[in-house]
Amino acid sequence: MAADTGSCGLFALLRFFYSLFFPGLIICGVLCVYLVIVLWILRRHLQRKKKSVSTSKNGKVQTVVAFFHPYCNAGGGGERVLWCALKALQKKYPEAVYVVYTGDINVSGQQILEGAFRRFNIKLVHPVEFVFLRKRYLVEDSQYPHFTLLGQSLGSILLGWEALMQRVPDVYIDSMGYAFTLPLFKYVGGCRVGSYVHYPTISTDMLSVVKNQNTGFNNAAFISRNAFLSKAKLIYYCLFAFIYGLVGSCSDVVMVNSSWTLNHILSLWKVRHCTNIVYPPCDVQTFLNIPLHEKRVTPGHLLVSIGQFRPEKNHALQIKAFAKLLNEKAAESRPSLKLALIGGCRNKEDELRVNQLRKLSENLGVQENVEFKINISFDELKNYLSEATIGLHTMWNEHFGIVVECMAAGTIILAHNSGGPKLDIVIPHEGQITGFLAESEEGYAETMAHILSLSSEKRLQIRKTARASVSRFSDQEFEVSFLSSVEKLLT
Repeated sequence: MAADTGSCGLFALLRFFYSLFFPGLIICGVLCVYLVIVLWILRRHLQRKKKSVSTSKNGKVQTVVAFFHPYCNAGGGGERVLWCALKALQKKYPEAVYVVYTGDINVSGQQILEGAFRRFNIKLVHPVEFVFLRKRYLVEDSQYPHFTLLGQSLGSILLGWEALMQRVPDVYIDSMGYAFTLPLFKYVGGCRVGSYVHYPTISTDMLSVVKNQNTGFNNAAFISRNAFLSKAKLIYYCLFAFIYGLVGSCSDVVMVNSSWTLNHILSLWKVRHCTNIVYPPCDVQTFLNIPLHEKRVTPGHLLVSIGQFRPEKNHALQIKAFAKLLNEKAAESRPSLKLALIGGCRNKEDELRVNQLRKLSENLGVQENVEFKINISFDELKNYLSEATIGLHTMWNEHFGIVVECMAAGTIILAHNSGGPKLDIVIPHEGQITGFLAESEEGYAETMAHILSLSSEKRLQIRKTARASVSRFSDQEFEVSFLSSVEKLLT
């Protein structure tokens, strides 16, 4: 009797849960079916739209290759990859139509191309169609004070939707790191999709920072000091990393810029079969033309930092380490030292960071020794590098190219002991030193002092070795590797 009663009770419980959840499951199932139908209809519509605009004057259907690069006029290393990639593709596939999705609505397409030539000495031989996006604010980090990664990623989907509605390509390449746009263009737009990853949106290193409750630019102090908030953020990061892996795995072709990026992308996206390292194009030859034996024209020593004024570049560390160096050298009769911070400003947030850095240099009393050069021309950049003794870079897990260009120009590089510099760039060449690495404020100050204490002959030997090591990062090497990787998308 007791058994029967227990069975009846269990049956009643099952009926209760059935009545509670089954209608919801039915509704969800119906909505999923409707969503699939709507997406199928939309895809058919977009395919017809694509065919209607992809026919040339001679009646042939042209392949449309589109790059998603909302900040194509920013002037950083990622933009150099974009223009070199377009130049390489136009050379091999001149009959294709090339499109760049950009949010730079305050300039014309011609001005963007002129900027690429002025900053990078790159001139395209065929026309490029620019699709101007008005919702770029959706991917601005300032829009999302909390859950920034998720907000920007979801915003990129909406920005990608705006792009897709204006121009439907055959081949879509995300060249700026907006992986959440990949499934949109692949499954809704019917495109073959590829991505060039400069830096993963999230990495296992970032997870470690949160897990170990360390403070960083992606982990505020109030979170790192609170065990509960740290646990909650770790769960959020793990879920985000899982979704990031899903969307990234949609890529038909994946290109990464360094061994460090490769390891993280393989861990998250799990697409080893279609992933290759394609070192970013660095204007090695142009910088190699700077005479190595030329006497520095400035009195004392010039230290240069090159990089967009973004938070992860950690310019504040450079100024603090430089101030520490000046304080230690104050009692010594040393040549004068000057630090030039050279970089591009993409928006008002970047301009605000520059103002904050100016105030920092004033607070530390080094404003007379620190200068800011914003959005300068390529020729002016070369002049600074030709005069510099040290090339300074402080970004944790650096993307890549700036370090190489400093080495090619004949500066002695001092970069962060992580990422591309640690694994691929600032490594011994034929048993000889090519540069230096540091991590902390004290480490940078001490290493700068060490470099300046070396004899001119020793510094010259390091510069020569560094130059000899950078040929593998040239434009020509990039062109060969890039075209080999994307061939699958265009044939």
